Amino acid sequence: MPTKETMTYFTSFFVLILSLFVGNAYAEVAPAPELAVKAYLLKDFNSNRVLAEQQSQSRVEPASLTKLMTAYLSFKALKNGQLQLDQTLPISEKAWRIEGSKMFVDTTMTVTVDELLHGMIIQSGNDASIALAEGIGGTEAAFATKMNQEAARLGMKNTHFMNATGLPDAQHYTTAYDLSLLATALIQDFPEQYKRLYSVKEYTYNKITQPNRNRLLWLDPNVDGMKTGHTESAGFCLISSAKRGEHRLISVVLGAANDNARATESQKLLNYGYQFFDAHLVYKAGATIATQKVWKGTESKLAATTFQDLYVTLPKGDYARAKAKVISKQPLIAPVAKGQEIGRIQFVIDEKVVDEQKLLAAKEVKVAGIFGRLWDSFMLLFA
Repeated sequence: MPTKETMTYFTSFFVLILSLFVGNAYAEVAPAPELAVKAYLLKDFNSNRVLAEQQSQSRVEPASLTKLMTAYLSFKALKNGQLQLDQTLPISEKAWRIEGSKMFVDTTMTVTVDELLHGMIIQSGNDASIALAEGIGGTEAAFATKMNQEAARLGMKNTHFMNATGLPDAQHYTTAYDLSLLATALIQDFPEQYKRLYSVKEYTYNKITQPNRNRLLWLDPNVDGMKTGHTESAGFCLISSAKRGEHRLISVVLGAANDNARATESQKLLNYGYQFFDAHLVYKAGATIATQKVWKGTESKLAATTFQDLYVTLPKGDYARAKAKVISKQPLIAPVAKGQEIGRIQFVIDEKVVDEQKLLAAKEVKVAGIFGRLWDSFMLLFA
């Protein structure tokens, strides 16, 4: 018996056949549009597949797109009971004096969390952002630490926050790719808050009405969010989310020349995604996709699944010819934790992998007793 177990892979072909093979050529997909921006990314929300990108890993200033993270942490504080929507928060002198866009609160006011959320998301108020940051973190600096911790948890590897507003700072940066992760997480983790706030076209506070700066809310009925950003150094930025039926796309456009351009270029990107790609639900969350052999465990078989609906996004015309195969990590040796990655499902057309997603253990498998382990160790010699 080897002293060190090595991971090898064996393939179980065609566990799922999406349809009969038809033809030999791939569906023609037009090249992504050329956009007059510094960086962009278009992704499918359900499958997380990137459909088009340009300089998506380059560091840029996020400007007020930063407020997506401020909102994410605010929603998290509401969910865990740290904040309540009808709770009032004081307005510090720092929040009152902050430069840039405002909802126009001052130190004489006590404003509810719900009002501050509207002011931050719809009016892009820097004052509202700082008030929320101080209400959650005590200070904006302490809140920025929480922002960076959350960014790390979400996999935003090229992001660093210094403030809750997005005002310029040499150490305040992100990428189009990282922003797409944040936008996706916000919609997935807080769908009710997203639906309630991000499609609102205007908000009035203190008798001052300000419109949502996201022009696409007026131009495209499928667009229901998300956030604009602008500083002189960052240019004009926009993260957009649109949904047609169950097909949601997220676009990130950074560094456009003006307000009109960020909306126009974002619309081009969304139109490209809907015109040339389709998203298909393949498995519902929790469905058994394959059964894997487990060694040295209290059970010898384990269902491989996904805890979210599994979608595949392909160029239009390709789905009818796609096949799937399961790649199992073997030998899979107990203990196995619920949710542990135990394989992958690949979608293949003409022997080319066109999409791949993780498969997870449906439940925990504990280590077997000594005799079970010895027997499996013996059998592994011949496996």
